[in-house]
Amino acid sequence: MKQLLSLLILLQLSFLGLAQDKMLTMSDAIVGQWRNLAPESFHNLQWRGNSNQFTFQDYYKVYQQSAKKADSVVVFTLSELNGILRTKALDTLAYLPGFTWYNENEFHFYSKNTWLVVQLKEKQILTQITLPEAAENKEIHYESKQIAYTIDNNLYVIDAANNPLAITASVNKNIVSGQSVSRNEFGINGGIFWSPNGNKLAYYQKDESKVKDYPLVDITAREAEVNFIKYPMAGMASEHISVGVYDFTTKQTQFIENLDTVSEKYLTNLTWTPDEQYIYLQVLNRGQNHMKLNRYAVADGSLDKTLFEEKHEKYVEPYHPLLFIDNKPDRFIYQSRNQGYNHAYLYSADGQLIKPVTQGDWEITDVVYLDKNSLYYMATKESPIERHLYKTDLKNGKTIKLTQVQGTHSVLFNAGAELFIDTWSNIKTPKVIDIVSLKGTKVRTIIKSANPLVAYKLPEMKIGSLKAADGVTDLYYRIIKPADFDSTRKYPAIVYVYGGPHAQLVNNRWLGGARLWEYYMAQNGYVLFILDNRGSANRGLEFENVIHRQCGVNEMKDQLKGIKHLESLGFVDMNRIGVHGWSYGGFMTTSLMVNYPDVFKVGVAGGPVIDWKYYEVMYGERYMDSPDENPEGYMFTSLLPRAKDLKGKLLIIHGGVDPTVVWQHSQLFLSECIKNQVPVDYFVYPEAEHNVRGIDRIHLMQKVTNYFDDYLK
Repeated sequence: MKQLLSLLILLQLSFLGLAQDKMLTMSDAIVGQWRNLAPESFHNLQWRGNSNQFTFQDYYKVYQQSAKKADSVVVFTLSELNGILRTKALDTLAYLPGFTWYNENEFHFYSKNTWLVVQLKEKQILTQITLPEAAENKEIHYESKQIAYTIDNNLYVIDAANNPLAITASVNKNIVSGQSVSRNEFGINGGIFWSPNGNKLAYYQKDESKVKDYPLVDITAREAEVNFIKYPMAGMASEHISVGVYDFTTKQTQFIENLDTVSEKYLTNLTWTPDEQYIYLQVLNRGQNHMKLNRYAVADGSLDKTLFEEKHEKYVEPYHPLLFIDNKPDRFIYQSRNQGYNHAYLYSADGQLIKPVTQGDWEITDVVYLDKNSLYYMATKESPIERHLYKTDLKNGKTIKLTQVQGTHSVLFNAGAELFIDTWSNIKTPKVIDIVSLKGTKVRTIIKSANPLVAYKLPEMKIGSLKAADGVTDLYYRIIKPADFDSTRKYPAIVYVYGGPHAQLVNNRWLGGARLWEYYMAQNGYVLFILDNRGSANRGLEFENVIHRQCGVNEMKDQLKGIKHLESLGFVDMNRIGVHGWSYGGFMTTSLMVNYPDVFKVGVAGGPVIDWKYYEVMYGERYMDSPDENPEGYMFTSLLPRAKDLKGKLLIIHGGVDPTVVWQHSQLFLSECIKNQVPVDYFVYPEAEHNVRGIDRIHLMQKVTNYFDDYLK
């Protein structure tokens, strides 16, 4: 019996060994991470209205569970939904759409260009609004059953009776209404703002007359065609923004006073008061170092009051709209980094600071819920590489941590704010989804994903920290050792880098926040090293603004500290160090290759900024000021005069119609390499924009991989 048991154990261990020997393919690494190799989850997981029931779906059925019980029931099927659509002679669907519950009995979704509201109990369509096929930037006001949208440069509204209304009718294509402005900086992601009750509509209007047309070439036409975009480069004329407010009662538009007379200001974080009487705007000068929080009277567009101002010697970056408490206009929450870290402050409606709600050397990364008593938010208080949910009492300031397990959490509150869905992972846990009470007590676990990569020979990954070049600041890194690691061998290493603001690569989450491509490369004999240098996100203003007027300088110094760390490990071949990154990471890759040619032997730079004077105003001038204000900084950080210093193998990849880092950047670098007889490799994705997405990404990453295999491995 003992012999049989031993044999069974040996057979089981043998099976496990075989099961864990599978190697990732490039398709696994690029597509599989989001499909078959993703941790188990629920699709379109959401609370059902105000209830304590939640739903999820597959292609053909919508299921429901209660917060307390795991028994699933079918709410409705694709067949039943198609039956409802047939009652209005609408096209049926091949799969269930991504829908949203409005209440327990009503949900809404788009079917092609038709917006539908379905009442489930009576199995009927309550609202059916069909928009023009050319409609874009759609914003729904659910209660009034109206949709605002744009066609070309004008703004329209359509009501439940399918009556369209033109809010603007400009024939001048340089006057654009209802679209995002400032190239989506400052948290701006749209240009249409419904008033709370749907009686009025605020919208951005931008005048781009002074912004030059920038050419992007479409090669798919029989004869290549030029598509022009507006691209204001640093130091050049920019767009001129104003805010219009349309009143559905008077049928008139009132523009906010004075905003249309002073050009090139940024009008950020538009917020309606709950009573629809005022609009708050965080108005920022073009220099981005002086912000005014202004309140405007909607009735006549006049400036009612400047509540307060923020100034900084480097820059101010307003990023969050105001949050009014208990749907009343007398108090609001304002977020700011004026004390160095993003925190919440309680203000009266006239701008008097009542109290700081949160304080400390950590950041609020997201406010998820606000009631009359408490603020609920995600923050880095536990660790810069983790996200947890906290609740702070607005009266006494008492703070409670509501997520307990180490890792990265994201939450979804139910409408009654009694429960939240907590989705979390860490480096050892692929994904867990819990139902948790607002006291922080777990009600139950609804998903605990098995390791989807259990069959694969995954290399060892570790998260650690080291000191920045200033000798004081902690930086976090992720390192992935090669499969079948042998400490007596010397391995080539690839540094993957982004390095700029608004991005953080290293987190205590599943896979350490890594892409499976990093593990793929480690399986094939590389050490992968990723370091979040100073300048990257979620570490406070001082950590970020070290890049001001000298993008790349301190970031490179920190990356060199990472190289020193690799050298100290003893198993990295210091004659075979590669670097790869995209966008700001492409800038960093090229910078490291030309500034430290004896350290970095092979680089692959995607969509790289080469000279900041060719980058757009809003982002570029925040971090570099204008070329006239900072000529030395622009000269020193430009990679054009450094092309002659390139020694290693560098592959530059660019999208042929990139509207973010325009193609001109890398082409100018090529010209400098040619002038200086410096060899460089180059590849263009002719129809790609700023990144290469979809199935073409397999081609891209195979190209990147082949380059390292050819010249580094």
